[in-house]
Amino acid sequence: MSAPRRLIRVDEALDEGVVTRSDSQTLIARILKMSTADSASVNVGSNVTNNLRFAANQVSTAGSVSDINIQVTSNFGPKHATVVTNNVNDDSLLATVKQSEALAKLAPDDPEAMPDLGPQNIKTVNAWFPGTAALSAAELIDAGLTALKPSRQAGDLNVAGYLVVNLGSSALGNSKGLFAYHRSTNANYTITARTADGTGSGWAGAEHPDWSQLKVGEVSARAIEKARLSRNPVAIEPGRYTVIMEPQAVGDLVQLIGFYADARASDEGRSPFTKQGGGNKIGEKIMDPRVSLIADPFDPAILSQPWDGDGLPLGRQIFVDKGVLKELYYSRFWAKKQGKQPTGAPTSFIMTGGTESVDDMIKSAQRGILVTRLWYLREVDPRTILYTGLTRDGTFLIENGKISKAVKNFRFNDSPLFMLNNLEAIGRPVRLAGTEAGGAVVVPPIKVKDFNFTSLSDAV
Repeated sequence: MSAPRRLIRVDEALDEGVVTRSDSQTLIARILKMSTADSASVNVGSNVTNNLRFAANQVSTAGSVSDINIQVTSNFGPKHATVVTNNVNDDSLLATVKQSEALAKLAPDDPEAMPDLGPQNIKTVNAWFPGTAALSAAELIDAGLTALKPSRQAGDLNVAGYLVVNLGSSALGNSKGLFAYHRSTNANYTITARTADGTGSGWAGAEHPDWSQLKVGEVSARAIEKARLSRNPVAIEPGRYTVIMEPQAVGDLVQLIGFYADARASDEGRSPFTKQGGGNKIGEKIMDPRVSLIADPFDPAILSQPWDGDGLPLGRQIFVDKGVLKELYYSRFWAKKQGKQPTGAPTSFIMTGGTESVDDMIKSAQRGILVTRLWYLREVDPRTILYTGLTRDGTFLIENGKISKAVKNFRFNDSPLFMLNNLEAIGRPVRLAGTEAGGAVVVPPIKVKDFNFTSLSDAV
């Protein structure tokens, strides 16, 4: 028996580290020819990830990982199933197609199944930055040394951080003629600095598709300074405080609003945007008029994939415009049911801002709390987006316009909707280094009144 015919090797399909548009299109077409389903779709993703990890003031790991991921979905009427492989030889691809078809025939009917889309007009997002793609291992090490050198010299600090640069591509094609392709670069740097006595902790991070936008030295210095300032925190009574939230803390909470902006949840009475007695709150003022909440894959600070998992083009969506709820997002199924235009779910989140700096906000506060970031957020009441969580890595008391001391961390119970109705000041938006929920997020620092801290935490 002759050897199986080779389709394509990953390393032959790479251009600057990822599968090109033309090679993605060729691979998808070859797989679709193997299908005998009513309809089929294929996702091809590839990535090269270069990383540097350090802890205890020394580099712990460094490396580069590349992979390809192929998802084949087969449809027989309302039945469907997906099988995944990263093996690109013909025999493996054929086996993947046949397995997805076999599973689809066994699957129960999906009452919300939608037919595959045909060709779409998808605009290109230029998210590929050659400078990011060409970063060398030496450059990553130099970036890590911006934290390691000062920490070692200090003698009473330990730093841990992760610097990761990702080059990726994603492509989607189906038997109805749809094809979509997106290529991107991204650099992410996060660092935690701890004091040797274990009482102080500081965190900072940055992310951008363009490496030149990451000021790694400033990020390292900020985390180290936070650690020094947060040493030996004191306990103060929980309660309602004026709070200045740095962007990272804002993003973890405010981004949640986007997840509740689903039209179906509102129509079915499961959303904070459901109007009492029926209907939704579109057209109503729901927060401070200085706030607008937007999803836009084309924004220069975002540059995300401009199509969803079905291949539906994603455009600019304005959920809140100057404090007024303007729109909710519609899946294809719910849009058809309600006679609306589908929008797809947002994959990015932007909160517009103002001009005040965090320093200005601190100077304007007679007594308040400065919060670096939040963690371990959990839902309490979906009807109001009430969440609980904790502060961490730098929480400080402000007195008479100055940081007076580090304080022990708090547990909070509050809602981003409440928070954005108690807004006192708003700063310039920045891109975050990630959130608990994930995705590309751009938000400003804010100052709010009456934020609800419910208890103390001994964790740093």
